[in-house]
Amino acid sequence: MKKERSLLTLLLLVFCVTASFAQTTTTQQVVVNNGIGLGSAIAVAISWSRNKSILWAIIHGVLSWFYVIYYYFTREAEK
Repeated sequence: MKKERSLLTLLLLVFCVTASFAQTTTTQQVVVNNGIGLGSAIAVAISWSRNKSILWAIIHGVLSWFYVIYYYFTREAEK
């Protein structure tokens, strides 16, 4: 009984480890293939509407979500 339990535990552990390593490759391929993200697109649009400068839009696109959060806290209230 103990031998069967330890064998079953070992098989379960091997299955879990194998499944976790198999998913890593798939995740990396999806991230690389998607290209520009939503945060970058939002940052570029906000930067262009505020500054009308391609250079600032590129810089803010690289910073992506950091610039979107910065804009949220520093924007002026609409009247």
